[in-house]
Amino acid sequence: MKELTSSRRGLEKLSSSDQKLFQQFGFGPAVELPFECIHHAIEYQVSVRPEAIAIDHLGETITYGELDLQAERLAALLAAHGVKKGDRVGLFVKRSIPMVVGIFACLKLGAVYVPQDVGVSSESRLNYIIDTAAIKVSLTLSAFKTKIPKKKGDICIAIDEVMNRQVIFDSDLIYNKEVQAKINRHDKCFVLFTSGTTGKPNGVQVTHENLCNILLLTPGNLAIEPGWKVGQILNIAFDMAAWEILGCLSHGGTLMIRGKDIQETLQQVDVIIATPSILSVIDQDACPNIKKVAVAGEPCPLTLANKWSQVCDFYNCCGPTETTIVNTMQLCAPNAQHITIGAPTPNNTVYILDENRQPVPIGGIGMMWAGGYCVTAGYIKNDQLNQERYAEDPFLGEGHMMFRTGDLGRWTKEGQLEHHGRQDDQVKVRGFRVELDGISAVIETMPECRRAVSLKLDDRNLVSFVMPANVDVDRIKAKIAAELPYYYSPSFILAMDQLPMTARGKIDKRLLLQKARLYQNGAAVSVSTIPNLENISEDGQKKRA
Repeated sequence: MKELTSSRRGLEKLSSSDQKLFQQFGFGPAVELPFECIHHAIEYQVSVRPEAIAIDHLGETITYGELDLQAERLAALLAAHGVKKGDRVGLFVKRSIPMVVGIFACLKLGAVYVPQDVGVSSESRLNYIIDTAAIKVSLTLSAFKTKIPKKKGDICIAIDEVMNRQVIFDSDLIYNKEVQAKINRHDKCFVLFTSGTTGKPNGVQVTHENLCNILLLTPGNLAIEPGWKVGQILNIAFDMAAWEILGCLSHGGTLMIRGKDIQETLQQVDVIIATPSILSVIDQDACPNIKKVAVAGEPCPLTLANKWSQVCDFYNCCGPTETTIVNTMQLCAPNAQHITIGAPTPNNTVYILDENRQPVPIGGIGMMWAGGYCVTAGYIKNDQLNQERYAEDPFLGEGHMMFRTGDLGRWTKEGQLEHHGRQDDQVKVRGFRVELDGISAVIETMPECRRAVSLKLDDRNLVSFVMPANVDVDRIKAKIAAELPYYYSPSFILAMDQLPMTARGKIDKRLLLQKARLYQNGAAVSVSTIPNLENISEDGQKKRA
């Protein structure tokens, strides 16, 4: 593997010291990948511990050897239906052991799985994904087989029906092993469709190299050891679920798939991967075995990081789907006074650039662009968006690409990345530019405030939501007034027992805006919103019965 180094092209406007820091801070260490493909790492675990428990779903278990056998059978069936290397296969399932068998089977065949939680995805969303990804074969569960949209000639296979066949024939295990041998690090392994809250969802193409680079190397491997229990609590359509599932199995852990009660599962595990919103409602005292926690997907409150870093290794991470789960990580020190998103993970780079894609002097705020092995293979059928967000990397050259994350950041003097919010979250209110995350960050410094989110209501008004419901709102107002310019002060603050979440475990800003407008118009607003991830749709709306 060639080391990622800058040619110093495009750095001419920086001082000589900043040119050195640009590479020192922005380039992660060069590390060889132990496996070319993520399923090779899992197959290695099969070979050395076939009798170990790979998955536990509410007491139902499967060993590594059994998981491999069932995945081989399913891969053979997919091949018999014409699925070839590079073909996209719908994986429309609920959390279950068959869900993981479906993932493993697609990877073995060199197929590209396209995951959706069939319990929360609407028919129109599934239709859109099937059409966009050109899916001809779908995998599901028998309980949902009739609900999967199909056109003439399309095939839908219930994974659990295949697994329940008592007799195994030699033909069940025959598929083109020569094809499997040709799967390489540059081949796609799955496609994740974004949440679609700002329009139609976009399918992000993730390669084996992308995935191996974060899951198999330190610190992204979370030092998972054989036998460790890793929680599987996230929606399969969310990229962090791949961190849970494939990160666990590639290191010989036991994947603990949750039911409706997240807490019941997490009290048994050694590793939690979650959003800050989910972690904020977890009872830490009921997680006695916890060793590692990683959060991403949203800004993490310092109080939350300090709480968990007292009892385990706590990582605050950042990275959009397009940079493969996360591309920066920070191991948070207990009782820290400040939180960052860390530094680039191995074989990855981060550049702080201005609007002309020129480097910002070290310490200045700019757009974070990501480079290196984390950069995914682009969107399906969206050339315009590919051109807007992906670009040739002038600092690495040699065909490398970089991705515009949409996150604003700056380097500290210690070489850590400070997150300064999303560019989309910088709004204008009464003619002033306001950083919404800045308001929430101030609120979250108050020990009694577990979580906060601030939103633009209209051109003259901001609103903040905080939890829990019994916080002193007047104290929060005084805190904001003391630390931020007057135009940052929300017109009103609503305190709630819990902040509602989307199916992906992030704060549901759309639903909160609806509540704020009701309150503004004099309607009563409930403070007892309880997040139920089983009953929230992909766009954050409650499922219809």
